[in-house]
Amino acid sequence: MRPLRLAFMGSPDFAVPALRALHEGGHEVACVYAQPPRPAGRGQRETPCPVHRAALDLGLPVRTPARVGRDQAAQAEFAALDLDVAVVAAYGLILPPAMLAAPRLGCLNIHASLLPRWRGAAPIQAAIQAGDAESGITIMRMEEGLDTGPMLLVETTPIGPRTTTPELHDRLAEIGARLILRALDEATPATPQPMQGVTYAQKLGKADGAIDWRRGADALDRQVRALNPWPGCFFSDGAETLRLLAAEPAEAAPAPPGTLLPGGIVACGTGALRLLSLQRPGRAAQPADAFLRGHPLPALLP
Repeated sequence: MRPLRLAFMGSPDFAVPALRALHEGGHEVACVYAQPPRPAGRGQRETPCPVHRAALDLGLPVRTPARVGRDQAAQAEFAALDLDVAVVAAYGLILPPAMLAAPRLGCLNIHASLLPRWRGAAPIQAAIQAGDAESGITIMRMEEGLDTGPMLLVETTPIGPRTTTPELHDRLAEIGARLILRALDEATPATPQPMQGVTYAQKLGKADGAIDWRRGADALDRQVRALNPWPGCFFSDGAETLRLLAAEPAEAAPAPPGTLLPGGIVACGTGALRLLSLQRPGRAAQPADAFLRGHPLPALLP
């Protein structure tokens, strides 16, 4: 297929490999859309998102509308680009029908799950938390529904027993970059999503990281691997809130949930969890054995 004139719409690190691949692959990136700069760091300086920074590095024009659903001017600017296609990857804004219909070939989405499983905002974390054996990338033609559009290409990748969100995120980002080039080059026909097996990955918040020792150790292990670095997992030692950055299931004698056992092991509702990395507020992360030498935990955690 000839090089296409396209807009790229994305915001986080996940979308950067795809933007670079499209630029290097010879397609004409007419404009990049990204979330507006937001305050970040101790100084709360306005900071562009990763896609915005990558676009500037590539010398590409960037637009950062705060909203597009009711912004008639933004919709008109988008239509005026006279696009063949738009590629969307974790953009963070819902495109209205007028924008979905504006490109000649429509809008294609790089979605980080095996649709129709894990439609929605946090598919990578959801797959790990659920104990899925595999994840993948789906290239989908967008429509008004939430991740309901027909599929062009799918590629799977395994989720191992120790896979973390950062590891799976980076692997899927690279697959997505490769697969979107194929979707554009091969003009693959679209296939409707199956009606069975639909699940939703809800947007995550800080409360999702709370550790409840009454849960099973396997579930807590998946929670820690899924939710670090964000929103992060945490528990209280009775005096302050500690971040749990890494852990693993461990063998231990039965004990009430929350009981601290030798070797930095905590009894859970079923099984036990070995603490591997902990962090106090405002302090650097430490291996659990070093942390516990300098900051002993109570025998029974709240």
